[in-house]
Amino acid sequence: MAEAIAFDIAAGLITKLSSLALPQIGLWWNFKDDLDDLKSTVSAIKAVLLDAEEQSVTSNLVKDWLEKLKDALYDADDLLDDFSTEALRKDLISGNKLTKEVRVFFSSSNQFAYGLKMGSKIKAIKARLTSVGCETKMLNLIERDRPVETPFMAKRKQRAHSFVRKDEIIGRDNDKALLLKLILEFETEENAFVIPIVGFGGLGKTALAQLVYNDEMVKDHFELRLWVCVSDTFDLKLIVENIIKSVTNHAPNQNLEMDQLQNQLREKIDGKKYLLVLDDVWNEEREQWFNLKKLLMGGAKGSRIIVTTRSRRVANITSKCEPHVMKGLSDDDAWFLFKEIVFENRYADSTNLAFVEIGKQILARCGGVPLVIRTIAGFVKKPNPNQSLEEIGFGYFKDLVESSFFQEVEGDEYWGMTCKMHDLVHDLAEAVAGRESCILDSNSSTCEVDENCRHISIKPSLIPSLKGKKLRTLLRFPNKGYHNTTDDVIWDSILSSCRCLRVLELYRLDLDTVSHSIHKLKHLRYLDLSYNYNLKILPKSVCKIQNLQVLKLDSCWGLEELPKKIANLVNLTHLVCAGCWRLTHMPSGIGKLTSLQRLPLFVVDRDGSHGAAADLSELSGLNNLRGELRITNLGFVKNAKKEFTGASLKEKQHLQSLTLEWSPNFDDDGDGNNPNDEEKSLEDLQPHPTLKRLCVCGWRGDAKIPTWLSLLTNLVNIEIRGPSKFKHLPSFAQLAHLKLLIVSKLTELEYMDDSDPNGIQGDSESFFPSLTSLWLEQCLNLKSWWKKRPIDDHNNDDSIVIGTSTMAFPRLSSLWIEDCPLTSMPLYPSLNDRLILVKTSSRPLKQTIQMSITNMTATTSSLPLSKLKSFHVENIKELEPDVLDECLLNKPLSGWLQQLTSLKSLKIKDCMELDLEGLHWEPLKNLSRLEIVNTPQLVSLPLWIQHLVQLKTLEIENCSGLRSLFPVFRQLTYLETLRISNCNELELSSDGIQIFQHHTSLHVLHLENIPNCRQLQLPEWLQHLTNLKCLRLINLLNLTSLPDEMRCLTTLQELHINQNPQLEERCGKDIGADWHKIAHIPEIWVNEVGASYPRNCFIYPLLQKYSHFYFQHVGILLTCSVSSDTGAIATVAHLSISRIYKLKNSSEFLSGQGPADVGCWTAGGVVRDKTRTWIAGFTCNIGDCSVLEPSATRLGVGSISCCYPYKY
Repeated sequence: MAEAIAFDIAAGLITKLSSLALPQIGLWWNFKDDLDDLKSTVSAIKAVLLDAEEQSVTSNLVKDWLEKLKDALYDADDLLDDFSTEALRKDLISGNKLTKEVRVFFSSSNQFAYGLKMGSKIKAIKARLTSVGCETKMLNLIERDRPVETPFMAKRKQRAHSFVRKDEIIGRDNDKALLLKLILEFETEENAFVIPIVGFGGLGKTALAQLVYNDEMVKDHFELRLWVCVSDTFDLKLIVENIIKSVTNHAPNQNLEMDQLQNQLREKIDGKKYLLVLDDVWNEEREQWFNLKKLLMGGAKGSRIIVTTRSRRVANITSKCEPHVMKGLSDDDAWFLFKEIVFENRYADSTNLAFVEIGKQILARCGGVPLVIRTIAGFVKKPNPNQSLEEIGFGYFKDLVESSFFQEVEGDEYWGMTCKMHDLVHDLAEAVAGRESCILDSNSSTCEVDENCRHISIKPSLIPSLKGKKLRTLLRFPNKGYHNTTDDVIWDSILSSCRCLRVLELYRLDLDTVSHSIHKLKHLRYLDLSYNYNLKILPKSVCKIQNLQVLKLDSCWGLEELPKKIANLVNLTHLVCAGCWRLTHMPSGIGKLTSLQRLPLFVVDRDGSHGAAADLSELSGLNNLRGELRITNLGFVKNAKKEFTGASLKEKQHLQSLTLEWSPNFDDDGDGNNPNDEEKSLEDLQPHPTLKRLCVCGWRGDAKIPTWLSLLTNLVNIEIRGPSKFKHLPSFAQLAHLKLLIVSKLTELEYMDDSDPNGIQGDSESFFPSLTSLWLEQCLNLKSWWKKRPIDDHNNDDSIVIGTSTMAFPRLSSLWIEDCPLTSMPLYPSLNDRLILVKTSSRPLKQTIQMSITNMTATTSSLPLSKLKSFHVENIKELEPDVLDECLLNKPLSGWLQQLTSLKSLKIKDCMELDLEGLHWEPLKNLSRLEIVNTPQLVSLPLWIQHLVQLKTLEIENCSGLRSLFPVFRQLTYLETLRISNCNELELSSDGIQIFQHHTSLHVLHLENIPNCRQLQLPEWLQHLTNLKCLRLINLLNLTSLPDEMRCLTTLQELHINQNPQLEERCGKDIGADWHKIAHIPEIWVNEVGASYPRNCFIYPLLQKYSHFYFQHVGILLTCSVSSDTGAIATVAHLSISRIYKLKNSSEFLSGQGPADVGCWTAGGVVRDKTRTWIAGFTCNIGDCSVLEPSATRLGVGSISCCYPYKY
């Protein structure tokens, strides 16, 4: 494929040489004739490259010539890029013509010397290419034009999805039937019979094995089904580890020797009839196979081993039986697959004779190989002139996904994606890339890099030893963890060795600084510095990289400002700074970057202290912006009318998402009520009608709803978050595409829709026709959805449902209502995901339950709430004690109980007087998770729980009346997670707790603060928890030691011991009396940082010393209580808690006289616990929570940014 790359480079050179700028450069430095000659030489070479493509298949001489040509073309491209960059630099120097010429002459790169040096370089590269071009005659290369694109190649643009879904395999029914016969019926003397599947790459060997593996008859036939990918390294220990992992769902201890592993393996499979698939086997050494086979023969008679391989020799070694040889698809099956992908079920195209003839000609060259057919059939799109290069590129990526070139795609466009390649496609990609590309991971060395390598993905710690003078791309190898290399070493290495870089990716490297010499990378087009949380400033020299097109700064949380002369980056198309929450303003002149396509964040200067700050009017000319735009600090705009209209948001037709934010801390009172706030009107911030997502946060200006809102008919998401003065909202019911509606903290909101509910009896399908998620939170005056309440709203008999209250959301799947006293609203029978009701009326719930079939639409024809998966009910007084009895016991309603058969998760919290014992929920066969929190009436586990045969997780918390788990708990042998905490009366005596010995499915056991636990150590039943992965023992003061049986828990991955003083001492690493019992556990957390903070803890002096406090990378943060000393954090002006594994009792930490201004954190799944009790003027958002490996604690002036728990 070198000829294709050379063709594209040559075409690019000719384009540059034909531009208006380069001839002018040639005149400046007196080598215009040399540039003209160079263009002629490259054009002549380009003309023979298509012929070279054919000849290179059989001629090594042509291959070598192409490599030599490509290297010369790359060097010529670098040289021309130098010229273009210098010309651009001259244009950007300010001043009149005479001043400009003087400045250019006396610049750091003297122009006369530069011209002489470049002149000699252009002559040298011209001579080199002329020499290469002369060899074309010797190689008998002839001129050819590009082939004309056929109608088939110019495939139609739109394609919804690929024909072949993951669970569909075409044309393999006969293969499957033959294999099933061998697996299920064939009798053999061997306990484990080996069945090889042989065929070259891409035929579908793995797919066939998966098809058989997942067959229902196969599932019923075998006790165990195991799947292991072997690949080209036949490592016996690794294979055994992976088999064990397939049985137990977790990896064995890495420190185990082979003898221990083989014992584990035989314990798991001996005597059991199993099916084992060994996928992609390459080993041809007979002895290695026999060493593995000996360990597998202990299975019960009838066990089967399927081996997929490309090698007939592997098949002969592994089995005495004839292998199942895969063949290409039949002509009919191949055509069926091909046409469904190509023609996308377009009947007119698929019957067009010309299309069919061309398609079958192409198909004839695919050899019936499914992977080849999918790849070729799904390939080329027609270009769309309105699309950006990014959008076109993403379109091609989706094409490749749909055609199975990429597989197992996860993530999205905004947060990034990961995917995998089939091994055959990966081999092809490596072959095409040749020596030009290289991947250096943890097991690699920079010695492996070819001197002509142009693109590299490298582990950061290897960068200092890299010599890459010709490198154009340097990507950070995506390994986890941190590196040991300092910022200076990384930058010095790159700047000294990689001057030709076009792409530089240095995300997540914990960089504090960017080198001031970065401008020496003058060819750079793409610079990614994202997720370097401690990076505060960028050097001014960044603005000298005039070729830069993409600057990525996502989640550089510490970044305070952008370079002042950013307007010099005239080629910049992407300035990506989402999550840069500490930015104080945008630099003046940013509006000159008219090529910008991505600018996700625009920060208005708060106090005018930054003289070079841009105002909103600089957005006026940025009409190519795409994706998301978040404008923050709108509350600080001085001349609101002028600046709001000057932003020209309605001209930005490519924007998909717009967030209008009063200030980043919109939950606090800020500077109080500003008399000029009323002059700020949303009416002046009208966006383009193509907008799909609108978010208005903390708006405190004019509370009138803008008239343009009704024009945004393409909206998919609407978020309106307070505090704001809105008392009503317009009707969103007719927005055809609206899927998500969030209304939060509008404390003055009285109704959601100003229409008359008694007069909207039309087609219910047009009422919120696409809405799937609705979230209403902390709207304390919102009692009715409509301005005029329905005619039956004052009817106290909820069993009677009449009038317009039967208006229902036709497609709503998720509903969250919290702190809203709604008694009247549209009903929600179609919910199929989750229902969360917290401190709200139960009336709409009861009305929804009682809807009759005749009142429901075609799209909700099943019984109300019959598809609901998750139900969370919290602090609803009306549920105490009768409503759940009415709804769940269904005393007044015959048969409604049967409607909950899809429910998988149920949480009941703060129902203080509810007696759960009387409930009978036997029909809830699918319930897999049950949480009971703060329900004092619970004395023992209700008998109905034993009927929940799918229950996997049981959590009981703060149930002060709970005394016993018996007798019901004995029946819950299928539980995987059990969490019991803060149950003061619960007794776990030695006799009673013996029931655990039958709970072999348990994976997680969490016991916390159970004062009546009289047991001095965990009993012997512990050894029966053979699948336990995580054990948490917290605040069990009577627990003084661990039993010897802890050593039997070979699957245990995590042990947490907290607030157990005696036990903590006994579990000290290496020296504790119980250490030998737990040393085999990979992760042991003892007395985790944050479990409690004594006054002499390091946190307190830091809180008092620093004005900005960053809690980052903390593994566990359980309690931060300073309520006893309200002055402890009074000096903190900025508090950031991020990437936390678990946050609990945060309200205690924030209950005193806290900071006046608290930083905003990114979204992500920490436990929110009583966070809304924080004092007025104190704002926190919690986010991005994960356990990361520790690195050195960093202390900076006025801040602390990294703290770590005590972790072995």
